[in-house]
Parts: sequence; structure tokens; C-alpha cells
Amino acid sequence: MRRRRWLVAVTVAVVAAVGVTIGVRSLLHEVNPPPPACRVGNGPEALYLDTEQAANATTITAVAHRMGLPHHAVTIALATVLQESKMHNVPYGDRDSVGLFQQRPSQGWGTPAQLLTPSYAAEAFYRHLVKVNGWQQLPVALAAQSVQHSADGSGYAAWVEEARAIARALTGEVTGEFSCRFASGARPAPARLAALADTELGHGELQGAGQQADSWLVAQWLVGHAYQLGISSVTVRGHRWQRGDFGWAADSAAGDKPAWVLGRR
Repeated sequence: MRRRRWLVAVTVAVVAAVGVTIGVRSLLHEVNPPPPACRVGNGPEALYLDTEQAANATTITAVAHRMGLPHHAVTIALATVLQESKMHNVPYGDRDSVGLFQQRPSQGWGTPAQLLTPSYAAEAFYRHLVKVNGWQQLPVALAAQSVQHSADGSGYAAWVEEARAIARALTGEVTGEFSCRFASGARPAPARLAALADTELGHGELQGAGQQADSWLVAQWLVGHAYQLGISSVTVRGHRWQRGDFGWAADSAAGDKPAWVLGRR
């Protein structure tokens, strides 16, 4: 049987009992909202991420954009972290490995604190990647192994399909295929949002995205960080995302550049 494409433990319990009315089911849904989650794609082939994974994936994508790297670099990086850490920023690993990419301070990648900063870890990965001869033409798994030098580099190939789907959605190569759903996020943090955007996307990018793909990339970055930064809605290119449900809806009032609303309720 084909391997299920669920990436994380986003568990939805469906309880069907004889005699339970639609009204009761609706009430249970309201009392027990689904857990925070993010989705790439639609239908049965959709991929689900938890909110930490989503933030990390959009960070990895944003750093590649800031560095002027092509989408292939994002796919390589995402396949790497899916194998190394399942896209979680873990403070442990084999020997002294830490973080998304399981980079080792003893091998000159940086201090533990630096490597546990997703944007730093992503940039460190990309700086090693661009030194690999002909990396742009290499298969994803081979390029990842050329950077990581893993004892068993075969694992990266298992994640290529998922990594490519996430990269296409987050870079703006396809639009409206990434969204998150949650009832209430963190307290709005406008100063943190601005500082994080400058670090990850680049100074001024949050306000100045102009090309369609770039504006969608920024919008998806906002959605990916919405739960942590208290963002309740995002608009871009005639579309609106709101935190209460998956997907993007048409909105004639939405401008071309990304805009967002902060608020917990």
C-alpha cells in the first residue's frame, strides 16, 4: 500500500454512534475545535503539518528567497529537514547534532544557539549547498547528501515528493495551496513579526513584495507564522485567508501586496 502522506501527528478523532443527531455533532464540534494544523494542497493527497513545522518550512523558504536561490534549493532543504528532524527544531540528536538540519557545532556549523535558530540553520545549509559543484542539476537526495555527509544518505530520497509539493506551495510556484487552521493563536506580536520578517525574508520585503510569486511567498510566510505571532487573517492578490478554516477565499477588496490583521479573537 502506498505510504500515507501524513507528515505529522495531526489527529482528528471521528466518533460515529448510532442515534447521535446532527445537532449534537455540531455542538461537539463547537465545544471541541480541531487542533491547530496547516495543510498543503487539497483533497485526499493533501499534506498536513503542525504549526511548528509550518513555521519552519516557511522560514526555510524565506531564507532561500532572501539569498536569491532557486526553488530547487528549497526542495533540497525541505527534504533534508524532513529526514533529519521531521521539520522540528529539536535541541538534541546524534552526538552533538541539533536543530532542523541536525548540524554539529563540533564540525564548524555554528554554536548550538545559532543552530537552534531556524533562519541561521537554513542559511548555513544553503551556504554549504551552493559550494557543491553543479548542485542545481543534482537530484534532490544526492544534493542533500553532498551537504550533510550522512552515514546513510539513502533516507533523503523518501521525502522528495513531499518536499517538492511543499516547496511549490510556499514559493508561490502554485498559489493558494497552503493554509492553516486554528481557533486562537498567541498574543499578537507586531514588533516580533517585523523583526522576524527582516531577518528571514530580508529588510523591507514584508511591505515591498511586488511580483506575483514573491507576494504569495510573503503571504504564505505570514500564514505559516500566524499561530505564533497572533495573525488572524492575511490577504494577497484578490484572496483572503482566515484562521478559522483551511483554504483561501476570493476577496475583491484584497490588494496585490500582502496585508495582515493581528488579533487573538
